[in-house]
Amino acid sequence: MINVKSKPLKVSEVNQYIKRVFAGDWLLSNMRVEGEISNFKHHYSGHMYFSLKDDRGKIKCVMFKNDNKYIDFDIKDGIKVVCTGYISIYEKEGDYQLYVKDIEENGIGNLFVAFEELKRKLEKEGLFDESSKKKLPFFPKKIGIVTSSTGAAIKDIITVIKRRFPVANIIIYPVLVQGEQAPEEICKGLKFLDEREDIDVIITGRGGGSIEELFAFNDEAVARTIFAMNTPVVSAVGHETDFTIADFVADLRAPTPSAAAEIVTPELDKLMEDLNNKCSKLCSNINYLLSNNSVKLSYIKRSLDFNNPVYQLREKVQELDNLFKRLNIIMEKRIEFSKGKLTNLFNNLNFLNPITSLNRGYSIILDKNENMITTIEGISKNDELKLLLKDGIINVKVINISKGEHYYDK
Repeated sequence: MINVKSKPLKVSEVNQYIKRVFAGDWLLSNMRVEGEISNFKHHYSGHMYFSLKDDRGKIKCVMFKNDNKYIDFDIKDGIKVVCTGYISIYEKEGDYQLYVKDIEENGIGNLFVAFEELKRKLEKEGLFDESSKKKLPFFPKKIGIVTSSTGAAIKDIITVIKRRFPVANIIIYPVLVQGEQAPEEICKGLKFLDEREDIDVIITGRGGGSIEELFAFNDEAVARTIFAMNTPVVSAVGHETDFTIADFVADLRAPTPSAAAEIVTPELDKLMEDLNNKCSKLCSNINYLLSNNSVKLSYIKRSLDFNNPVYQLREKVQELDNLFKRLNIIMEKRIEFSKGKLTNLFNNLNFLNPITSLNRGYSIILDKNENMITTIEGISKNDELKLLLKDGIINVKVINISKGEHYYDK
């Protein structure tokens, strides 16, 4: 028997065939689907992308700009809706999805209700209070991470930490981040790292996903574990628009896992640049202070030298020496002057000394009482007088007195 093999189809041909089958099915070409919205994204192009889910499954949906521009309510994760449209396949990816032509609001989803109820309960108990938030360390030596070991989140966190602050050590506690066992594992990981004394800060979270995929971080046990931690915790769950209970309880919420790594680590290169700039500025200021203080010190030294009692004493000693020299000069001059004056006085006295006159042939006349006679007044005839000569005394008697006549004139 000859086995005839059919011609193989290309992938695109298979997708095109399935698309034609979907289009030919009357039920798939026009249906209404009820479910809860999750993982909603409103693209900048105007198109809406989301999933419809119930407790047993979910389906991808797209609603183009022309179909969604007349919607009169706010579409967001957690609300229940009824979508009218058709099922077709996106040939490029091979995914089938519901192309929504119309959408009606149909209440709030169970997960979203549970989220809001738990949020109100924990907020009332004070688990979200800012006063309970712990401050993150500026230089974390060791960073703990509680997340999946296989997801993109852990890779992004490690990459950012190694780029920004490569000196930090990283301790990873791998856990499930979705599913029934995920909350318990997350709690164990957080407690394990918190009990270590060398962990400075902990990051917990995961990449983006639908509300049900992120719901492990909406678990009450996880929230209370984070609140009871002694180590600061940064929550990094999903994308920037995703919020979970863990975000509200944590000491800090990061919009993404990469952002969490940036938040907990300083940028080493920038720190070194700032340090070098501050070091240069400090050196410049020190040099200025040294120069300025050197001038002040020189001025103070001169002032101290001027007011130093030792220097003043030396100056006084020198001044005293100068005064002593001047005194000696003055005394010598005074002595010389006095000697000259004394000599003159001596000469004068010597000249007036009667003894000197006697040596020149003169005599001194004394009366009987030995009073010197210098005039004839009081002298009478026959008075006895004494003539004092240089070598003796002559007693004489007055014979005659001639008034007005002088012997030396004759």
